[in-house]
Amino acid sequence: MEAAAAASYTLEEAELCDRLPHKTAAKPGQCAFLYCRWYPVQAYPEKNDLRLALYQPDIPQNTGALLRLAACLAVEVDLIEPLGFLLGDRRLRRAALDYVAWAGVRRHASWRAFVTERDRRFRLILLTTKGTVPLYRFQFAAGDTLLLGRESAGVPDCVHRAAFARLVIPLAPGARSLNVALAGAIALAEALRQTGGFTQP
Repeated sequence: MEAAAAASYTLEEAELCDRLPHKTAAKPGQCAFLYCRWYPVQAYPEKNDLRLALYQPDIPQNTGALLRLAACLAVEVDLIEPLGFLLGDRRLRRAALDYVAWAGVRRHASWRAFVTERDRRFRLILLTTKGTVPLYRFQFAAGDTLLLGRESAGVPDCVHRAAFARLVIPLAPGARSLNVALAGAIALAEALRQTGGFTQP
């Protein structure tokens, strides 16, 4: 029974991915998962000044969900490698769906490369369970980069030291941590609210 369920899930997943617009009706300039060419492509006319950075993520579903989030909110993403999966991973594709065609993504070969390549005029804001400032008490500014750590290990001390601020999302007593994609969504929403970055209805 378990083997049959696993096979059914795999088939369903494959059929879903095969039906997505980025595979069935890709347009010039769109990102194609098949070739794993992840660069800023079919961007919104206006992008938010905020950025979202992912430090060596382990779980493709979380990265896919965050890429979809960023695309929907017109926020560009920095992927700091190495990653714990291939960018063509089917699990990432399933979470991101065709929204990746709208995602502005910049890849960095390492933490050092990210530090060298980023615009140092803007602040790096780390979300961490070891944070010293509650999210709701922090004043975000246009140009801030929100940094999320690796699911399995967070970020090393050198990354903590590089951050302008280390924020924590307060949780109920006894709760250890949020899923990284949920934490990213909460923090990004608060930053956009403060900076007026949400699209007006």
